[in-house]
Amino acid sequence: STAVEKLTDGTGGPLPNRYYEFLRITRFYRHILMLKRAGRGHAASGVNGTSPGELAIRCPACPRPGINLPADWEDAPPELRFLYTFFLALDACFRLKRRLVSSALRDPALGAGWSYFVEPEPYRQYLLTVTDQVEMSTCSGLAALDYANTKFSRGYSVTGPTGVADLQKGERYANMDWITACILRWVHARLRKVVSYDIVCQWFKHLFERLKQLPPLVRLTVIIHFFNFVIPKMHIHAHTLKCQLCFSLNYLAGAGQTDGEGIERPWANIGGVASSTREMGPGSRADVLDDHWAFWNWCKLITLGELLRKRLDKAKRERDIQKEAFEAFTAEQHERVAGWEKMAQEYEADPSNGKNPYEVTTSALKESDVRLKLAEEEAADAARGVPSLHDVSPSSFVHNGLELEDQQRRLRIQIELKKAGTTTQQIDIIALRRTLSRGIVRFRKLQATYSPRALQALARRGGEAEELPETTPLMLPSALTPEEREVGCVAGVQHIEQLLRDAQCSEALMRLRNQLHIKSRYFDYKALHARHQGANTRTRTLVARNESKIRLHSEKYQAAWEALRLLAGGDVSKVGWRRLRKEDVRTMEDPEELTKRQALRARQDATRQERIRRLQEEGEDVRMHEEEEGNQGEEAEVSANPAENRREVSWIWTMAGSTGSDAELEDALRIEWTKARARSRRWAEEVLLLNEEHRRALVSFEHEAVRWEARAKEVPVGSVEVGFAQGAIAYALRQAAMFRTLAARLEVSMTEIHRGRGRKRMAALPSAAEGEEEEAGSDDDDDDEGAGGVASDEEFFMGGEAEE
Repeated sequence: STAVEKLTDGTGGPLPNRYYEFLRITRFYRHILMLKRAGRGHAASGVNGTSPGELAIRCPACPRPGINLPADWEDAPPELRFLYTFFLALDACFRLKRRLVSSALRDPALGAGWSYFVEPEPYRQYLLTVTDQVEMSTCSGLAALDYANTKFSRGYSVTGPTGVADLQKGERYANMDWITACILRWVHARLRKVVSYDIVCQWFKHLFERLKQLPPLVRLTVIIHFFNFVIPKMHIHAHTLKCQLCFSLNYLAGAGQTDGEGIERPWANIGGVASSTREMGPGSRADVLDDHWAFWNWCKLITLGELLRKRLDKAKRERDIQKEAFEAFTAEQHERVAGWEKMAQEYEADPSNGKNPYEVTTSALKESDVRLKLAEEEAADAARGVPSLHDVSPSSFVHNGLELEDQQRRLRIQIELKKAGTTTQQIDIIALRRTLSRGIVRFRKLQATYSPRALQALARRGGEAEELPETTPLMLPSALTPEEREVGCVAGVQHIEQLLRDAQCSEALMRLRNQLHIKSRYFDYKALHARHQGANTRTRTLVARNESKIRLHSEKYQAAWEALRLLAGGDVSKVGWRRLRKEDVRTMEDPEELTKRQALRARQDATRQERIRRLQEEGEDVRMHEEEEGNQGEEAEVSANPAENRREVSWIWTMAGSTGSDAELEDALRIEWTKARARSRRWAEEVLLLNEEHRRALVSFEHEAVRWEARAKEVPVGSVEVGFAQGAIAYALRQAAMFRTLAARLEVSMTEIHRGRGRKRMAALPSAAEGEEEEAGSDDDDDDEGAGGVASDEEFFMGGEAEE
């Protein structure tokens, strides 16, 4: 603004403040450009004839029947139908909040509903009819994050045509249903659709019934058979195991390597605008965000060729690697493969009825299962007339001891968390200690019947009266020596404790994994959405509570493991479980990600060795060059080793117990084989999908070029001024040429031969002579070609030929 003032009056005299007028003019200018680039200036109906979503920039690679799909796409063979899949990502952005500033009446949007936002008035009227609808709940794996749906959680969802809308309080069914229906208006009913959403496990329930109840404006007739619901790959690890099995993109036939996180990328990009739009009125804010999303989509469109080529090269490499690994695995298990293949095919054909081949059929052992089995055995003994020593059975005696042990653990952790607590918290601790003390007294009476030697050991130890209840030794059979257990315990009690301790290990490990899932989700949420002091405080409180649960289950597992070791006479090999160390308690890391990092490190080492070799050949001082690079490289190399070690998958995610049954072994082999099969097929699908997206993008660009040429022909030359007609025709022809230039550049990106960064590369152009290869310059030079002094998107592409 200072530069404009100087140009207006360079004498330094006082000038009126035109800042707000300038903002208004830039807003009008942005709007006019969007209308111009959408061809509304060439339409007979003009600006007022603009339809909802018409100004949005469409993805040229997405399937659009009648535009970029073959005429017989619906008759494609079953194994190739996945090529015609529409991928839809849903999510909310909690950073894009707006204060209660102005109103739609005082600050209306210039093109309400014409781009990315839904039509505001029908949306508002619909929400007035569903004010009593509750927010969406989450699956148990995400239940602790339910606090995210608060009054601070105003956001948006989906950046397609008419696919963005404000949320009033969290993510409600009504909001997400309307947004989804709006976006699906643009999608062919018979196209296969893969819908990803981080809480789709709850949202998709009764979705089709809710869609039928929407107003006529957005009501849809949907074909359930063409829908698949998935959870994005980054978010799925925070869900329960059932969700991971049923909603994983890794196991969905035809998904390729889609990660479902595409919506997160524009959210991350738009976050920097949030501080500016927060104080805007509803119309100004909608126009600004529409403009930013248009720029995001345009940038994706012009770089689509580079992205597709990069992904295609990677997909071909991974396809060959995974295929070789899968074939080797299949050869090793050839006797079992036929049954596994049939099971996988039946599940892919009908997931609702087929048996899930990725699911463990042998369920984890639980304490309640063992207790039930023991109770049934004791009931059978009583029915046969076997006399009982006490009204409390032996299994109940051991279970009471384990319950007291668990109460001691919980009390110790609570005391540590509340060291500087309030008076009320201190009173609560006193009450818990009193309850625990009474339980220990009752347990001592039972020990006199079932484990009298334990009372003798306590008497020799002394000092129990002065001990706090949470540190008092309970002296279960495992705490006695083998000789004391032999003569001082009722027969069978030792075996009962062994069974219950084994179940404790299984259940504690399962619960530990669940809490680690939740921990991962907490940190992801805090990094993405916790921006206020209140939100940060709540998150820290939940993280601390989660850490206490992790510690509780860890200590329970280790106590059970130690008891099993003592019952086995100190022989660790007979325990059946591994010792749990502090470094083992960590969240899961995908083995494929670990492999990628190791491959990257190998490439870096190879590059360094090549550089050293070159320096030696040129007679340079290698040591001097190493020192000039500084200690940064050394520090990175030193820190890389422990980082890689920490990122290895902990055994707690891969082990159910070292002494598994034949059924457990069969489960493990089947699951690993079907996962290898899925990886091989997903990478093969990715190659085919990328090639199809390349073809569709070329056809889409040609379609746009033909449309602009048609607009040039439809200009009413005799009915308008000569200058206007010439300008309209010239602009339409320039737009047509721009899209053909985009198509040519896309073809160059997909066909050029890569020879490494900074080196010359060979490009095969359609216009080049057959059998000839021309050098197209270096990677770095091509990025800047024709970019100097451009004034608009169109001029950038009209600045020269297509790199010929």
